[in-house]
Amino acid sequence: MSLRAPKGRSNLLVTGDCFVAKSKSAPRNDITKKMYYNYLMPIIDIKKLQSHRTRTFNLPPQRRLASPASALKFVDARGFVYFWPIKGIDLPSLWTAVAGNRPVADAHDDPGHITWGWKDNALDKKIWYYGKILRKKATMISLEIAPYFYALSENYGSPDEDYLLAYEEGRLTQSAKQVYETLLNEGALNTLDLRKAAKLANAKDSEFNKALEVLQADFKILPVGVAQAGAWKYSHIYEIVPRHFPKLPEQARKIGESAARMKLLELYFESVGAATESDAAKLFGWKKELLARAIAGLIQKKIIIESEHPKQKGKWLALPKCTK
Repeated sequence: MSLRAPKGRSNLLVTGDCFVAKSKSAPRNDITKKMYYNYLMPIIDIKKLQSHRTRTFNLPPQRRLASPASALKFVDARGFVYFWPIKGIDLPSLWTAVAGNRPVADAHDDPGHITWGWKDNALDKKIWYYGKILRKKATMISLEIAPYFYALSENYGSPDEDYLLAYEEGRLTQSAKQVYETLLNEGALNTLDLRKAAKLANAKDSEFNKALEVLQADFKILPVGVAQAGAWKYSHIYEIVPRHFPKLPEQARKIGESAARMKLLELYFESVGAATESDAAKLFGWKKELLARAIAGLIQKKIIIESEHPKQKGKWLALPKCTK
């Protein structure tokens, strides 16, 4: 980042990464230097930011993903992505990496929908973690990063007890408890059989679907396959997480919550280049003080810096390479 003296402050001299006074009478202690440095907030370079996102979102036509193997490399490189782009959220998605920066097509024969087959065929392969995670939307997570997410979940390594604690504390609904208990006791089931076995056949669709989403978002259950069931001959098969990924709880046990948040936040900024604190809060849903602590940690490590957006008000956070 190049610095220049503020307008009307010709008595300041750029030295290294801060301003110092030319005048001998001006204070030269560390506090003064820090004040001079903060006089000008780094400004995000729009061209650099766009170039960064073009690469991390995999947008160039010549780089479009064309195979399941390339999709796996994409997920592993980014750490976590959405399956489909989500309105109002900037994050790489498998759809845009295959079909380009355009809305998800309604037509079932659109070439971009090849992603659907890749996703379904991989559900039982354990090549990545898939479920409704971030904002309870379809998320693909690399196996290397999945333990960091799990470390932030309300699970402590006991599949027979964690859900009961969550229920007693009011974090699980009765319907979610019934769904989890059914899978725990009976093993993997497709959506139709699961609904019947959980005694929710007469429940509203929204109630049952919400139970599935809440359990997925807290890393208690996940889809592990597709069954030819129901009117559309298409139904997800669900299983409890500890049975499908038995090593995941132990892998996560070694990771502290603070370290997990910093890792996920770092990956987020590596993907998007720059964002506001509210953008990160919207994606992860963390409490304000916990997010602020993670941001402070990344700033201290100089992974991100406070900055200004040339066209938008408010404080932004950015990778240094995306600023002027």
